[in-house]
Amino acid sequence: MADLSSMAVDSAQPGDKAVSTAPGAAVSWELAERVASWVGNRKSLPDGYRHDELQREFADLTAQAEELVAASTGLRSPTGLARSRVTDRSGWVHVNIASFQRLVGPHLDRLDPTSRMASSNSLTARLAGPMAGAGRAVTGTQMGLVLGWLSTRVLGQYDLLLTEESVEDQDIVYFVGPNIVALEQRHGFEPKEFRLWLALHEVTHRCQFTAIPWMRDHFLSLVNQGLGSLDPDPSRFAEALRRMTEEIRAGRNPLRDSGALGLVATPEQLEGLHRIQALMSLLEGHGDVTMDRAGAAAIPSAARFSEVLRERRQQTRGPARLLQQLVGMEAKLRQYEEGEKFIAAVESSGGPALLDRAWRGPEWLPSLREIRNPAEWISRVGTTPALSG
Repeated sequence: MADLSSMAVDSAQPGDKAVSTAPGAAVSWELAERVASWVGNRKSLPDGYRHDELQREFADLTAQAEELVAASTGLRSPTGLARSRVTDRSGWVHVNIASFQRLVGPHLDRLDPTSRMASSNSLTARLAGPMAGAGRAVTGTQMGLVLGWLSTRVLGQYDLLLTEESVEDQDIVYFVGPNIVALEQRHGFEPKEFRLWLALHEVTHRCQFTAIPWMRDHFLSLVNQGLGSLDPDPSRFAEALRRMTEEIRAGRNPLRDSGALGLVATPEQLEGLHRIQALMSLLEGHGDVTMDRAGAAAIPSAARFSEVLRERRQQTRGPARLLQQLVGMEAKLRQYEEGEKFIAAVESSGGPALLDRAWRGPEWLPSLREIRNPAEWISRVGTTPALSG
């Protein structure tokens, strides 16, 4: 097992705030972080790992990546240069726990059945306190196991500015140093090339959300609409089991598109989830295309990096594969492939100028059906009078 004291030193950063759980919360966020850090730290640091050296190198590479992305896409953040931070697996877990608290915490608390019990004067209400504590622990443990496993896989991440509070802890490009170095050593990657290649992808995401004026607010509105309308009615879970059985009998994977969340969603909610998926497919595909295109001259090994990571995404088997499906990660991984195919089809039809129409406003975005059938989007944005010009 990794030395937890050394991991804690790497992940501690100025401005980081301790995770805490408010009374009545549906999730024990502290427990989720402890469990996730324990799972992630079972994987030891790679030989010769030097956090400070990586931090200095990624600061330079991130600035270089911003210039390359701006030259390739025309997108340049008006909020200034990106802040990069190299972290370890525990640090990545901390960042994501904090993001989940900001984004989905209030919605999860609303769905907690024990919070509704506590509002009555019955015997059930008197038991709600202990039940709530047990429920928070179970949910926190489950979330921690998922995040801990993910922390051993992720290489980089752009942490979106979700709220106007604690701005200093958001809008940061993160790189998970131990995972990056381990992958470089396993495949014999040239470190500086590979790290610049990763920086290009994450900086592209930052430009998407900061250089396209409406993108951030639109994305947050989609998430809030989807989670805010989820129904805590237990009958939804019985309906989900019925739908799962029907899908399996029809020879289809019921977890394919939206994971377990999609099973308990109403048709209207599922449409909202599909809008989020379509947007993320576009953004992830655009990120992958840009990282290869913008770095073509500076990164001779880009094609090999793409091939290795594509294979890595498809290698998960057994219980880990089921975990991916349950939490929707398998759908997430398909976003890269579907997004790349969509962009290739659009640019084959009308070049980068046609793709740029997607950045004009929310109504120009492709639906999930259009992501999978690019000709429909091409026809719509090219022939609809309201969208022409």
